Amino acid sequence: MPLAAIGQIRSTASMTHNLTQCQSLVQKASTAGAQVLFLPEASDYIGPSSLCKSFQQSEFVLGLQKSAAQHALPIHVGIHEPGDGKKIKNTLIWIDAKGEITQRYQKLHLFDVDIENGPKLKESDNVEAGNELLNPFSSPLGRIGSLICFDLRFPEPALALRARGAQIITYPSAFTTPTGKAGHWDVLLRARAIETQSYVIAAAQVGVHDEEGKRRSYGHSMIVDPWGKVIAELGGDDGGDGWDAEGEVALAEIDVEYVEKVRREVPLIRRTNVYAEIQ
Repeated sequence: MPLAAIGQIRSTASMTHNLTQCQSLVQKASTAGAQVLFLPEASDYIGPSSLCKSFQQSEFVLGLQKSAAQHALPIHVGIHEPGDGKKIKNTLIWIDAKGEITQRYQKLHLFDVDIENGPKLKESDNVEAGNELLNPFSSPLGRIGSLICFDLRFPEPALALRARGAQIITYPSAFTTPTGKAGHWDVLLRARAIETQSYVIAAAQVGVHDEEGKRRSYGHSMIVDPWGKVIAELGGDDGGDGWDAEGEVALAEIDVEYVEKVRREVPLIRRTNVYAEIQ
């Protein structure tokens, strides 16, 4: 069965450093025999919006395209792109085994939170929300439906992707440490897997991203199977001074026949005569 690799990194404001981390993970995933590498949201940088570049000019994207082609390894990775106005886009791209960008999804739900004694972030100040779901696309693992981080809190887009034929749902993320430690991360990922009867693949950022220590991510990248079982997981931020570990990968087999078996044995027949069907 084909192998999926999830890569976990700690992005900073240095795209050179971030690219080095990701290229190391490409090498590790390729050596391990993975058919696809999944990288986190905002892999290119976590820092000021002034760092944003078009994919044609981004040394990060160009470097990953070169690595994908060199290793004949498709890469699913979150980046930033210039928006239509002053804001930027939080996007997820698919780089195929030839190094070409063939799929692009723009994050629908933006992270606007103000938690007492917790994170205060308003993504919508600088990021423009997407306006459409990317239809599931074929990959060496199965049909992939792309979502990003805060999209995880909304079951509807995942259910819509399942209805359109997705066998795998992705949530590349920079999930905050306080909400992760509260249990939201693993509970929501497993819930999305169970209710869509799909594999869920969630590559995550980890650790402190800035010198002030204000921005930190929970880690715990994971792959969940259609029965809700966690079949691969990496370590996480413990709330200490930082994260000094080298970027990591974890691997798991993806069995689309198992997806169909679960769906066949536990059919989820919706009562659309009572409530509207998810499209």
